[in-house]
Amino acid sequence: MFTGLVTDVGRVASVEDTNGLRRITMRSQYRVEQLQMGASVQHSGVCLTLVEFGPDDEGSWWVVEAIPETLSRTTIGQWQADSHINLELSLKLGDELGGHLVYGHVDGLGTVSEIRQVGDSRVIRVAIPSDLGKFFAEKGSVTLDGVSLTVSAVSAKSDDAWFEVSLIPHTLQVTTLGQRRVGDKVNLEVDMLARYVARMLEWRT
Repeated sequence: MFTGLVTDVGRVASVEDTNGLRRITMRSQYRVEQLQMGASVQHSGVCLTLVEFGPDDEGSWWVVEAIPETLSRTTIGQWQADSHINLELSLKLGDELGGHLVYGHVDGLGTVSEIRQVGDSRVIRVAIPSDLGKFFAEKGSVTLDGVSLTVSAVSAKSDDAWFEVSLIPHTLQVTTLGQRRVGDKVNLEVDMLARYVARMLEWRT
């Protein structure tokens, strides 16, 4: 489990396809003492398991593996050497919950459809699949490429479903969201509370 508060932006060192898996080697400023075999680390919104790790000059390196279904349902299939990735280590008992509860399970891909500069902040509009529209509400939470954000505007029209988030300069500097451009795909995880409320309402009807 995670909070959606990015604690490092890592770099893809290499990508290798072997035996039906994609093996991705990451480099990060995390100390090797912070890692352990089999640990879960959020990679731009996707929870992946460390299968190898060790120290290096930057801090540490590790290897994660992704199956074809994960590649098709997330942006991992687009990652290549030198891609920058939002990272967060899993929560430990007693850690501060500063964002919202995030599971690292991607619900779908959004597409950046509009970017507006408003003073020092930046507003990003993300087009979403129509079936996800019911999970979004103004002032609700969403995880965008692993970053916990507050929804500032929303449209759930079946032919034009989208939401907007407003990003402060700090978020633009310490995550990859400052690099996003119109047309980019982004990993989305809806708020868990919204997911269960929607499911309960389906059963009632």
